[in-house]
Amino acid sequence: QVQLVESGGGSVESGGSLRLSCVASLRTRGNYCIGWFRQGPGKEREGVAVVDANGSPSYADSVKGRFTISRDNDKNTLYLQMNALSPEDTAMYYCAADLSAPPGTCAWYSEHYSGTGGALGAWGQGTLVVVFS
Repeated sequence: QVQLVESGGGSVESGGSLRLSCVASLRTRGNYCIGWFRQGPGKEREGVAVVDANGSPSYADSVKGRFTISRDNDKNTLYLQMNALSPEDTAMYYCAADLSAPPGTCAWYSEHYSGTGGALGAWGQGTLVVVFS
């Protein structure tokens, strides 16, 4: 069973930065996708940034150049460094994983995921990010 626990959310002024953390207990072989997803007020859930088992990242167009996904395998922790935040980034941020993803498919989550489809079988409880102007 996979457990994902997020932390690091908060309130920040526009232009500021936050770093989210997700402690992930993953016990799996083969490829998988793990990443960050968000759902803003009145919006569909969307993919933000995802990495595959090899650590290859992919990003939604809206966050490219501002957000960086990384992981520390020794600490079983996934990070999302968010810079140049804007009020449009206000959302509940979730860590989620697809443990059965074929190789080369993780980018779909950051580029196309909108709340349905895929096989994200594990979700954290979420951490709230509020960006005020």
